[in-house]
Amino acid sequence: MELIKTKGYEGEPKVVLILAHGAGAPADSSFMEELSAALEQEGIETVRFEFPYMQKRRLDGKKRPPDREQVLLDCFTRVVDQVRSDCGSGSRVLVGGKSMGGRMASILASRREGIDGVACFGYPFHPPGKPDRWRTGHFQDVSCPMLVLQGTRDPFGKPSEMAGHEQELEGIRLLWLEGGNHDFQPLKSQPQTQKELIVAAARETRIFVDERL
Repeated sequence: MELIKTKGYEGEPKVVLILAHGAGAPADSSFMEELSAALEQEGIETVRFEFPYMQKRRLDGKKRPPDREQVLLDCFTRVVDQVRSDCGSGSRVLVGGKSMGGRMASILASRREGIDGVACFGYPFHPPGKPDRWRTGHFQDVSCPMLVLQGTRDPFGKPSEMAGHEQELEGIRLLWLEGGNHDFQPLKSQPQTQKELIVAAARETRIFVDERL
């Protein structure tokens, strides 16, 4: 499996975040590229990879739905094991990702040890328009610190929709990016750009690492 690594990964990185892509875009999408670069500027090395269905899409160009959850988790587990082997015990290894990738990261962290933290960028709390289908039942089983960075306009979970889920979110650091959608794209009327919100998300991830890990 091909891994996309930032330069500092080849040494002995102090902090590594394994970033998984979302359901519809690959590991080298513009969002993933900008997020990885912003995290690297904050001293967080990243490793990106692609789930099997996206690997097939890269080969033949055909769009496919995501693999079954267990297939996704098995793939993620192999990457975590490889990064742990590469970096040794001196590195703090986090898992995370964009949308579905962040969800898989949090599920993985709820089921296995050896993960130091979780960082999700645009968490899919529920499918758009279906707030009754909540996806946080495993949060209380995540034993390591977890961060969620969410745009206030994200159709997968807005601030007003968090009411009633306080217990599930009790141990999670949930931070809001004002005006951002699921891709952290703000309103045109806002002074911030998408890139600036991504940079802000990376800065908050650094603060989270320093304070919680």
